[in-house]
Amino acid sequence: MTQSQPTVGISSTFPADMPADHAAIPVWNAENWFYEDWQVGHKIRSLRRTMAEGDSHLFNALVLDIHPYVQDQMFAEKEGIFGRRLVAGAFVFSAGLGLVATNCVNAFSYGYDRLRFIKPVFIGDTIRTRTTIAAQEDDPKRPASGRVIERCEVINQRGEVVLAADHIYIVEHKPT
Repeated sequence: MTQSQPTVGISSTFPADMPADHAAIPVWNAENWFYEDWQVGHKIRSLRRTMAEGDSHLFNALVLDIHPYVQDQMFAEKEGIFGRRLVAGAFVFSAGLGLVATNCVNAFSYGYDRLRFIKPVFIGDTIRTRTTIAAQEDDPKRPASGRVIERCEVINQRGEVVLAADHIYIVEHKPT
């Protein structure tokens, strides 16, 4: 693609402060979807990710989560109701949504609704994520944009949904 070809997100796709030969190369994982391009019912799936002990510890240290269910093996085995350590729900949420994250230059995250930790995730479990476009609606605050609601489900290696949330995007309409 050359700079003279039409594109969406021109300022992010062809930044002025970059050498022309480099700016002409398409940006990896930078979608240019508009509100009209999102279709209710459309699904995507991610690759898988194993929730390793080191990653879990690193996340817990980063967010200062020292709850015994996620940090204390002896407590989890002897006193916890699951008999083993959990992966923090916030980490499952972050990792699960990260598996399907995109860099759509015409959209940004408005937030999440209906977040539920449905089943526990343990050290060593492998997760994957499935998303479904659930709805589209006008954005009363931004007439040039709409809202897209994406249902996100994080699924473990046994095929069980362990986390669900509705991700709300603000997405620009196609220019007229």
